Amino acid sequence: MDSRSGEMLVFAKVVETGSFSAAGKLLNLTPSAVSKLVTRIEERLGVLLLQRSTRQLAVTSEGRHFYDSCVRILDDIEEAEQGIAQGKVAAHGLLRVNVSLPFGTHQLLPVIPEFSRRYPDITLDLSLTDALVDLQRERVDVAIRMGPLADASFRARPLGRSRLAVVASPAYLAAHGTPAHPDDLALHRCFNFNFRRALDEWPFLIDGHTVYRQVGGGMLTNNGETMRQLTIDGLGVARLALFHIGHDIGAGRLVEVLPGFNPGDTEEIHAIFRNQRHMPQRVRVFIDFLVEKTGNADFGVAPHMVQR
Repeated sequence: MDSRSGEMLVFAKVVETGSFSAAGKLLNLTPSAVSKLVTRIEERLGVLLLQRSTRQLAVTSEGRHFYDSCVRILDDIEEAEQGIAQGKVAAHGLLRVNVSLPFGTHQLLPVIPEFSRRYPDITLDLSLTDALVDLQRERVDVAIRMGPLADASFRARPLGRSRLAVVASPAYLAAHGTPAHPDDLALHRCFNFNFRRALDEWPFLIDGHTVYRQVGGGMLTNNGETMRQLTIDGLGVARLALFHIGHDIGAGRLVEVLPGFNPGDTEEIHAIFRNQRHMPQRVRVFIDFLVEKTGNADFGVAPHMVQR
């Protein structure tokens, strides 16, 4: 097997199965042939892709990077062949999407059935988590991110923005009183996340200036959906985005507190994706679909995706 794409396929299968013999069985090759092919790739690239031992294979950092590239290229080849076979450019293949638990639950999942009906040949691999993941290492095709963008190696397309609000349940406020000033929060149970964020303080507009107040005394959690539920249950005060809790405010489950001290606290929402010369069609149609459904929405006004 002399073609570069063939070599990439063999290497990808070795990484995915964890052994030369298992990869060989899938590809009808001997373990020795698989091993020699991987060695040939390493010699050509001048790097070690796999650490060999008598018990297992371990992928090096260079090997992981090469594997990610191989998978993207092989997916693109498969997509191109499918398009030619069907007489059109077909949106086809595996699409890995990473999104925060609140946005995924309340904004993305409700429109996924429509996307699947439009593009039945795309297999969605959805990961909902508030933890920041290494998009390269996890081979994520599209991620939806809130707030400032930090990775210049990815491209971004705006989906909208959302105002954030400090909220509590009516039951909590009845039991503990409603704070009249940001300094009053020192007497209240305020929720925070248990993972490192760019800003661990809450912003307020005081005497014409934006100031930041550290809060605490409540619970720590690793995702906004748990924080929302704890707040609805009357256990404390939280700062959450209106795309997430706008419907709770509308239904009376939550009440915004200190609205006069909100400094226009907003965060941008973007779809981010790899900066590559040829974007796979499955990625393009998914991003276009997101833009269609959000309409660059202002979630400070409307708590749900704009349906068009």
